[in-house]
Amino acid sequence: MDRRDFVRKAVLAAAVGPFIRTVPRTQRYRTVLIGSGWWGMNILRTALASGTIDPVALCDVDTTHLEGAAGEVEALTGTRPQIYKEYEEALSREACDIAVVATPDHWHALPTIAALKTGAHVYLEKPISHTIGEGKAMLQAARQTNRIVQVGTHRRVSPHNLSARDFFKSGRVGDIGSVRAFVHYGGGPGQITPDSEIPEGLDWDRWVGPAPYRPFNPSIHPRGFRQYLDFANGQLGDWGIHWLDQILWFMDEEPFPHTISSVGGRHIRKDSSDAPDTQVATFAFEKYTATWEHRLYGGNNAEKSNIGCYFYGTKGTLHLGWLDGWTFYPSDDREPVTHEDPQLDQPDSQNIRALWDDFIRSIESSSLPACDIDYGYRATNMCLAAMLSLKIGRSIQWDSNQDTIIDDPAAQALMRRPYREPWIYPKT
Repeated sequence: MDRRDFVRKAVLAAAVGPFIRTVPRTQRYRTVLIGSGWWGMNILRTALASGTIDPVALCDVDTTHLEGAAGEVEALTGTRPQIYKEYEEALSREACDIAVVATPDHWHALPTIAALKTGAHVYLEKPISHTIGEGKAMLQAARQTNRIVQVGTHRRVSPHNLSARDFFKSGRVGDIGSVRAFVHYGGGPGQITPDSEIPEGLDWDRWVGPAPYRPFNPSIHPRGFRQYLDFANGQLGDWGIHWLDQILWFMDEEPFPHTISSVGGRHIRKDSSDAPDTQVATFAFEKYTATWEHRLYGGNNAEKSNIGCYFYGTKGTLHLGWLDGWTFYPSDDREPVTHEDPQLDQPDSQNIRALWDDFIRSIESSSLPACDIDYGYRATNMCLAAMLSLKIGRSIQWDSNQDTIIDDPAAQALMRRPYREPWIYPKT
């Protein structure tokens, strides 16, 4: 090993530590990263460490992100990837095997569908889409092209989530009548952030893309977009999909709730965003009722846990958490409490490594991945249906056979939205 190779491997080890594979691979997948910000680079570092990819291209409308990411990849691999502002050009020029889509939510649909049509498999960050109609088109494209789409709901491969599900499926929690999912974080009113000049190197018009145009605001980019409803779906679209997906995964007898309702609003927040700081959603299934609740204030030690979900059963209550693992509280006080700590990778306490390994296994075995797009589609739709209910101020009825809202034209109209020209809403 020459000194240059030694330095590269030392840099890689510092970046991803225990993720490094020791078994060399004979095949590597040509990979493009679309969205080279914080989370996109978390995914790419893990994929690099697995020894399964050649990162041939990076794509981002922000050249600050793009140049920094390209420099890091070059330091890790010794080869500088091609860089692109437009995903269309990257996909047409690079003939990639894998596309990683880690853009803001409103930019998930078009790059994913385009990548699938080129023959690439896709690792797609959650939620899969910004509107229900987009998700339907994405699922259809995945099935028509026969490509693998792995969604970033990595809790399906997290060790403590897997063991909790095994415990749950053993029957030790009993019959489930209700499930409560929640995320409560601290915070206050905040303050208005004025619009400002577009930073040098950022193509703001393309960042906004198919969404309604608005002036640049530093509270949106980078990393603030989730609290703006033109670009995402607030805390429910961000955190809610993880825990609603866990409910669907644990309670796998039923595909989707028949009635969804939601209330909430901006009771505390006084900043520039417009997503609800308080929200409660109810999902009525045939055999149980699930609820989601969040608030962006009041996160403190008044409650035992501030995140996760509780499965309320006839034999006890199972709390499925994140940083605190899972705990079962038996109804019979004479029985011991059962607990398992989490096993999470760093940075950011996630399980991308296991999800990426499952993605590659799925590609190489031509079998569905652990977080197949169909699962992501259903969990995303629960979030989007609840947001629809909040917007129209009434409950909605869902037809699981047709994947649509029943007898409510106003709600049905919100299952998609007009795209800003020249972008065209995906067809089904």
